[in-house]
Amino acid sequence: MAELPGIVAVKEASGDFPQIMEILRCRKEGFRVLSGDDTLTLPMIAAGGDGAVSVVSNEVPALYGEMVDRALEGDFERARALHYRLLPLMRANFLESNPIPVKAVLAMMGLLADTCRLPLTEASPQTRDALGRIASELGLITKKDANGEKGANA
Repeated sequence: MAELPGIVAVKEASGDFPQIMEILRCRKEGFRVLSGDDTLTLPMIAAGGDGAVSVVSNEVPALYGEMVDRALEGDFERARALHYRLLPLMRANFLESNPIPVKAVLAMMGLLADTCRLPLTEASPQTRDALGRIASELGLITKKDANGEKGANA
């Protein structure tokens, strides 16, 4: 695995868990395997993975970081609780092309303007509604923030 000089890690985002486990099983000492899929980070760490290249950490850096830290420390009970708390947001981040949903949530939090450069567009009303509900449930925004008024609650 990674026979090329200077290659020290791989971002694994295939979603093919047997392939991921084979990479973990065959890797050389010191070679890192990072999850490139937020929904698979916890099981990848449980199988021997080393961390993540994350999307959801843009919205909830402390919570996601705690989940990863707890998993790496072997506290899978706490890591699992955080994983399931964040899972709806992890999934909603891909209702449309990345980074459209993430930018919409960050805009609801008052952290940036809700604009995208072409060819990307703003999130659809349906996606915004779903993201608003999830972000509100996580305490990232208030109900009024989800409706377009600024003023982060995070």
